[in-house]
Amino acid sequence: MPEEVLFKSESAQSRAEIATYLRRVADKLEQGDAITLKSGSESVAMEPPARPTFEVKAEREGPTDGSGELSVEFELAWNENGSGGDSGSDQLSIV
Repeated sequence: MPEEVLFKSESAQSRAEIATYLRRVADKLEQGDAITLKSGSESVAMEPPARPTFEVKAEREGPTDGSGELSVEFELAWNENGSGGDSGSDQLSIV
């Protein structure tokens, strides 16, 4: 299935700055509000349903000798008709 990128932003940020962005997203989700992403003249607003699919991935790209790139990805996914996705059976824990 082809992917269309509606918005993209990538920049080096401090851990505190990233935490601020994540808190804003968390607040919008908790309040049931749309999430609006803006950067320069680009903007997109998205309205996750009450129960979207939440995916968390930890990845290593490149060599396994310590010279690769590590990442943690958080993703919310839902059908455009507003329904959520599959309900996973494993309970996520972040400690």
